[in-house]
Amino acid sequence: MPLTLPDWAPRAPLEPLRLSWLDEAGVALAVLRLDLVDPLVSGNKWFKLAPWLSRAAEAGAEGVMSLGGAHSNHLHALAAAGRRFGFATLGLLRGDPQDTPTVRDLQALGMELQWLGYGGYRRRHEPDFWVSWQRRYPRFQPVPEGGGGLPGAQGCRQLVGWVREQLPALGWDDYHGLWVAAGTGTTLAGLVLGEGGRHPVLGALAVPRDHGVQEQVRALLAEAGVADAGYSLLDACRGGFARIDAELAGFLLQAEREGGVPLEPVYTAKALMALRDEVRAGRIAAGSRLVLLHTGGLQGRRALQAELERLTNYTDRAVDVQG
Repeated sequence: MPLTLPDWAPRAPLEPLRLSWLDEAGVALAVLRLDLVDPLVSGNKWFKLAPWLSRAAEAGAEGVMSLGGAHSNHLHALAAAGRRFGFATLGLLRGDPQDTPTVRDLQALGMELQWLGYGGYRRRHEPDFWVSWQRRYPRFQPVPEGGGGLPGAQGCRQLVGWVREQLPALGWDDYHGLWVAAGTGTTLAGLVLGEGGRHPVLGALAVPRDHGVQEQVRALLAEAGVADAGYSLLDACRGGFARIDAELAGFLLQAEREGGVPLEPVYTAKALMALRDEVRAGRIAAGSRLVLLHTGGLQGRRALQAELERLTNYTDRAVDVQG
């Protein structure tokens, strides 16, 4: 049976975040809580997925297939959306079969899993990658890794409107910048499109610069027909994608205790830590009002919780949790 586009429009609150280092610097910060849009279809993932689901519905597809790792927030959101809205899902996973909380969820949510190995997964950028999969699953719509591409970016434009609509509740008439963690650059590009030059967007890189985020954002903006401007990128990866060290672990746990907002160490905590470093270096002026997007991903933290707590006690240790 063909997929039908769900009539679902989740919302996210904009909440102030009070932390001592912000108060000391005279900087105000509000967080767009995309982690609260839904318990399972969480964070920025739905907004990148929705345009692709619309394409699938228009094409008469019966299911959707996409790629990710054993801790993938994207696949988790896709599987949950498939279960909730009644369409089949196929996940093409990096590496060899693994047993993680995320993988168990994918299976429980009804997603069919195919493990590609590491070499097979590296082929995902080749022009003919989807050909064999579309032969095997002719009624499935392929979606790029992470819900990327211009449709995914366009789906994130509305988040800027959500920020603006909720400013009066904070007593703000405006803000001075928008911060977001960047993994592929899709959400970042969507925010740049939504801002239209009104406010600068800063992408805190959760991946090394050689992953090509700058090039991907430029390509998305060029495809959208807008200037490659209005944003900047800051290195926040701390040595590699999903690499967690003791300083980051301690920062995350302290920020949670003080601010009351749950965080995960791969994206949002790194962006918040980069913001702290900029504030302490004096590169953000007193009186600034900033907005940070919480991009969700809390489900992926389950596999990391014990290590996060352990790293706060062992400062010479680090863990790499590629997902």
